[in-house]
Amino acid sequence: MSITCLHACRDLTTNFAADSVLLNYEGILRSQSAMEETDREAVATAVQRVAGMLQRPDQLDKVEQYRRREARKKASVEARLKAAIQSQLDGVRTGLSQLHNALNDVKDIQQSLIDVNKDWRQSINAIENLKDVKDAVVQHSQLAAAVENLKNIFSVPEIVRETQDLIERGELLQAHRKLMDLECSRDNLMYEQYRMDSKNTHDMNLIHTYFGEMQKLSEELAKQLWMVVQRFLVTVRRDPTLLVSVVRIIEREEKIDRRMLDRKKQTGFIPPGRPKKWKENMFNILERTVSIRIEGTQADSRGSDKMWLVRHLEIIRKYVLDDLLVAKTLLDQCFPPHYDIFKRLLSMYHQALSTRMQELAAEDLEANEIVSLLTWVLNTYKSTEMMGNSELSPEVDANSLNLLLSQNVVDELLSKYMSTLTSNIIGWLRKALETDKKDWVKETEPEADQDGYYQTTLPAIVFQMFEQNLQVAAQISEDLKTKVLLLCLQQMNSFLTRYKDEAQFYKEEHLKNRQYPQCYVQYMIAVINNCQTFKESIISLKRKYLKVEMEETLSSSHASMDAILDIIAKEGCSSLLDEVFMDLEPHLNELMTKKWLLGSNAVGTICVTVEDYFNDFAKIKKPYKKTMTMEAHRKVVVEYIRAIMLKRISFKNAEERKEGAEKMIKEAEQFRFLFRKLASGSGEDTEGLCGIIEAIAEVIKLTDPSLLYLEVSTLVSKYPDIRDDHIAALLTVRGDASRDMKQTIIETLDQGPSQPNPNYVPIFKEITVPTLNVAKLLK
Repeated sequence: MSITCLHACRDLTTNFAADSVLLNYEGILRSQSAMEETDREAVATAVQRVAGMLQRPDQLDKVEQYRRREARKKASVEARLKAAIQSQLDGVRTGLSQLHNALNDVKDIQQSLIDVNKDWRQSINAIENLKDVKDAVVQHSQLAAAVENLKNIFSVPEIVRETQDLIERGELLQAHRKLMDLECSRDNLMYEQYRMDSKNTHDMNLIHTYFGEMQKLSEELAKQLWMVVQRFLVTVRRDPTLLVSVVRIIEREEKIDRRMLDRKKQTGFIPPGRPKKWKENMFNILERTVSIRIEGTQADSRGSDKMWLVRHLEIIRKYVLDDLLVAKTLLDQCFPPHYDIFKRLLSMYHQALSTRMQELAAEDLEANEIVSLLTWVLNTYKSTEMMGNSELSPEVDANSLNLLLSQNVVDELLSKYMSTLTSNIIGWLRKALETDKKDWVKETEPEADQDGYYQTTLPAIVFQMFEQNLQVAAQISEDLKTKVLLLCLQQMNSFLTRYKDEAQFYKEEHLKNRQYPQCYVQYMIAVINNCQTFKESIISLKRKYLKVEMEETLSSSHASMDAILDIIAKEGCSSLLDEVFMDLEPHLNELMTKKWLLGSNAVGTICVTVEDYFNDFAKIKKPYKKTMTMEAHRKVVVEYIRAIMLKRISFKNAEERKEGAEKMIKEAEQFRFLFRKLASGSGEDTEGLCGIIEAIAEVIKLTDPSLLYLEVSTLVSKYPDIRDDHIAALLTVRGDASRDMKQTIIETLDQGPSQPNPNYVPIFKEITVPTLNVAKLLK
């Protein structure tokens, strides 16, 4: 191999020298050719310059001057050219000399390599004969290591005892130093044994057994370290130096681990128990400690405390915040910067919290517990009360933290919450209605609000329940709040249907025995008022919790609830009026009878009775009170006209007709006065209805039968819903209309055009005449 290298160097040098000479020769040839070309260019340039200088006759006198000047220039150029050529020649001469010397050096090196190769071949046999020397050197090295560690080997038991005492006294750094010395002695002995005979396990085991107590010391020291790490929050407050010592010991072990792993890559040997990975163990213990701290905050269960989850979450919040503040202010100073201990702890706490929240979510939580959990996870965790606390910034960015629960788990909890809430609301509404129904049969009047209107507690209970659930839902998310509102209104719709049925049943039960319940009228008024309260509460609830853009979606539902409430109120008002007219029935039956004509005070009694009832009806809220008054007014007039159409009396002469008509006009005025009084401030028209009675009275009062058709036609034009049977009955009551007159009037009226008043509300269609056909009436 050496001879081959020598030949290669020689050939390379020779080629280089030949190439240099050839290049110089070619350069000289190119230089000569270039000089001839330059001469020609110089002559041509000179001719041009001379021609330029001798353009005028007067310049011939300066020819000698020009010649001398050009001669000087030529001499200068030639001098420079000679100097340059001389320099080039000197350089070529020097280069040739160096090449010659290099060639001689290469020849000398070639000869030296030949000599070295010869010597090397002759020494191969000698090297093989030195194997015994090599083995002796290795043995000597091992014995030297043994001698060096002999003192430590004999003092192992003593060092073990000292180390044990140091560990028990808590002097961990000193204990670790002695442990390191013991391990170093053992590792060196085992390494030398491995180098000498890696397959000799007996000697290896002997060394390992001799140093067996050292492994126990290492484990005991580790226990002490892990105890300190487990109590890191307490230790960093009371004795931060101890925590620093633990970290220093772990760092030492990490360096030894790295050194041993590097040696393993080179030699294949690694001492028993390595790598210890104490740094990794430390972080694992920290992680377990954090998890245990989070799980250990649950002091109560559902059986012992209904608020167990709220209490548990609040304790977690306080502990985590306090721990992170301590970690940020104190713990960072006890660990090297590359540990990034605060971020590691933050990650551990986040993971432990996530695990704990998932465990809680997997339990069979009640609706209020689901709300507490989701509120804590979605809001409290990132709020200023916890991770968003200003004292944790900028190290903690609450917005960058991941959710403690996955979206799927959150959706499952929300779905479960909505399902449970639906069942609860149905149950609460049913219970509230049952409680309200019990109040309906009490012997005491219902409570009145600040304006004096009767009411029950049902609307307040229902909407207080809705408000509480909506406030809770709003703490979680806007979307859940909207869903809960939709649920509440949906269940409200169903509830109002049941409420209507119960009010109807209440009325029917009362009709079976009008003496029971004692305060039927007052509680029916309260039911009517509740309808208005429900309407106002629904509007308030939507305005407070529903976004404007969502109102369109609830318009149909709202209209449906309003319709049901109006039906309940209308039926309630109707039942109260039924109550009134059942009491009025005997007095209504006296109307248009002989007794009435002779001076009965039935209408006075009717007015007193109606007014008395309306003293209670004054506790009805607007607009139902106005509706009630209008309906009572209408019904009184209808019953009065019905009494006329029943033909209980037939006036015998003009005197009776006049007396009866004047009585009717007087009673119409009594009704007008009554309902004007009852409708004061409501804007109700009290003239029109009573005017019908007066118009009928005018027909009866008429003394000239020839004008009867005209008077009846006037009546029909005012009230176009009057039928033939009504006219026939009215003429029958009058008592002086012949059969032909009745028929003529009816037939003539049938042929005449009808132009009803657009503002007229039909009233005669409600009044039926006893089942006698017109022909019989005419007779």
